[in-house]
Amino acid sequence: MSQQIARRGGAAWALVITSVAGFMAALDNLVVTTALPSIREDLGGGLHDLEWTVSAYTLTFAVLLMSGAALGDRFGRRRLFIAGLAVFTGASAAAAMAPGIDSLIAARAV
Repeated sequence: MSQQIARRGGAAWALVITSVAGFMAALDNLVVTTALPSIREDLGGGLHDLEWTVSAYTLTFAVLLMSGAALGDRFGRRRLFIAGLAVFTGASAAAAMAPGIDSLIAARAV
């Protein structure tokens, strides 16, 4: 009986963590989409640059989703999740400090 409760607790915890990660990804896109007028004013660039600002993150996320799942099976899901969270945090910091539109797009792709 206690093993079933422990499994349910672990499954609930995994659901909470993955939900927070999904929320972070959605929030990231929402914030950038909302900030596009300010990004254009501060960093310049044309409409195509603003499109790449949004699309760079989405394309990278979509392309690496299955590869990340396979790497998680191979090296451990927890380890890969923590590494991904660290890369996401570093890339977000780089995007926040981007001096120009090109470096912003590159940081968003990472």
